[in-house]
Amino acid sequence: MTEKSYIAVSSQNFRTITGHAGKARRFLVYTVDEKSNVKETARLDLPMQMAMHDFDGQSGHPLDDMSILITGGAGMGFVQRMAQRGVRVVTTAETDPETAVHALLAGCLKAPVELCDCNHDHGADGHHHHHTHENRC
Repeated sequence: MTEKSYIAVSSQNFRTITGHAGKARRFLVYTVDEKSNVKETARLDLPMQMAMHDFDGQSGHPLDDMSILITGGAGMGFVQRMAQRGVRVVTTAETDPETAVHALLAGCLKAPVELCDCNHDHGADGHHHHHTHENRC
């Protein structure tokens, strides 16, 4: 982290991490100082037109000041759009915002469980099956 970094966490209820980051309008903002001290410093409650899904992108956005955005889920379009704005998106299965920020800083943030649509052959019957891959610290 740099001298002072800002991490946003998508949280529609300001209590738990929520997904659909492109449509989210509420974010908890944490400041991380050079000693990795974490403090909630703001709550963004944006109007509908400021959700990144609907945002025209022609002007600055409050999320532009963030280094990282933690969310329960985001599409690749959102991830790429935020990367172009200088913000790294991290998805997680963690539901507690402050726990997620500390885990991210420690390099051990709980990854989401993803449905795999891989074409693995998983049995004598020769059929392909859906399954999950869970990444662990």
